[in-house]
Amino acid sequence: MPGEPWAGRLEGFQKLFLLADEPPAGVAPALGSALKQLVRAGCSIGGLSAGVYPLAQLGLLDGYRAAVHWRWQDDFAERFPKVIATSHLFDWDRDRLTACGGMSVLDLLLAVLSRDHGAELAGAVSEELVVERIREGGERQRIPLQNRLGSSHPKLTQAVLLMEANIEEPLTTDEIAQHVCVSRRQLERIFKQYLNRVPSQYYLELRLNKARQMLMQTSKSIIQIGLSCGFSSGPHFSSAYRNFFGATPREDRNQRRSSSPFELSPVPAERG
Repeated sequence: MPGEPWAGRLEGFQKLFLLADEPPAGVAPALGSALKQLVRAGCSIGGLSAGVYPLAQLGLLDGYRAAVHWRWQDDFAERFPKVIATSHLFDWDRDRLTACGGMSVLDLLLAVLSRDHGAELAGAVSEELVVERIREGGERQRIPLQNRLGSSHPKLTQAVLLMEANIEEPLTTDEIAQHVCVSRRQLERIFKQYLNRVPSQYYLELRLNKARQMLMQTSKSIIQIGLSCGFSSGPHFSSAYRNFFGATPREDRNQRRSSSPFELSPVPAERG
């Protein structure tokens, strides 16, 4: 097809996966046309990690389940309401295969290998790769909070869960201490011992990291993002952001979103 080199290169595939590290700005028209033609020809198509974004942008996931990385779930669900976004490790919904990223890609590929070529071969491959077990698609993505914190202290866990649940309207340290039934001084001592920072600093970092995630993954204005993350004004948000990340929210967004429309080398799984 003149002007569309992808069309000839993708003919005959039975399965094809798109892989991306970060959500792309768009999909190059030639690639989009070739992918749609491939789907019409009966190819099963998949998105790995941020590879779900170009498929969703092309409408190829409408009405399908799609495993989306926890960092992108809010943004993805907002941008693509016709897609059934899940927090699964991976999803295999008819002829659409998606994995949230990281090691879940291996889990999905082992599941494909098991279904298409038998559990014995999948088991042999997993042993060769020193995979302890093949995880099911519906298993959770994130490790327990205690593992993320490096501590199983119950009061610390309760306090951090409260913080994560109250990003838009932050609680005071006194309120958090009251909720977890310790004094403010005890709470500060626990945070200092296990996280090497006071509760207010840890809370601020949580909110700033959430703000950065929203800056990179949504089209919301900087003021909207600041308010969503508990900052009372634009200057307050910008100042705190610059002090922590070394750049203003606008500078950071412009620098990290300057990528060109999505153009990639697909990873073929099977060719007929």
